[in-house]
Amino acid sequence: MIRELKVGVVTARFNSEITEKLEEGALAYLEECAGVQVYAVRVPGAVEIPVTAQTLIEAGCDGVVVLGAVIRGETSHYDYVCQSVERGITELMLAYNTPIGFGVLTTENDQQALDRAGGKHGNKGEEAAQVVMEMIGLLDQIQLDIGASAEDFDDAPVAKSKKAPKAAKKATKVAKKAAPKSAKKKK
Repeated sequence: MIRELKVGVVTARFNSEITEKLEEGALAYLEECAGVQVYAVRVPGAVEIPVTAQTLIEAGCDGVVVLGAVIRGETSHYDYVCQSVERGITELMLAYNTPIGFGVLTTENDQQALDRAGGKHGNKGEEAAQVVMEMIGLLDQIQLDIGASAEDFDDAPVAKSKKAPKAAKKATKVAKKAAPKSAKKKK
């Protein structure tokens, strides 16, 4: 049985030429996932991402995709913004035990950002959405592993997608193998 999932997407409006492409990639991926409700919001800039992600988690989201583009300028402002966003997101994941896909680009120039927003290096927004879905499935599977029987693994709440990452399938296989032997023998 697949449970209904709620996934938030937070996109910074600053550098919108780039962030909108990241958002398109993330939303396209999530729309292909069965049983996923998406809550997409936009914020002024990258620094506002963590508090918005926290609000989405507290409102009931099972995971959040965060998207932004911080491009190095002539001052040290870049370093402070990057550190603030990374630290805030890391602390949220640990405090709430909730996956957050980090799709905030930190690049030296506009071209590097464009290359990662659907260009020659793919779409990091789509990749961040994939990470969230994989991690929701993995964390749910770990919870099921504790005292679960082997039959329960077939009903693990791993979201299905036409583009389901191989790593999510591998995580499920690993979890099945990790089931206690006593649980495997019960039938």
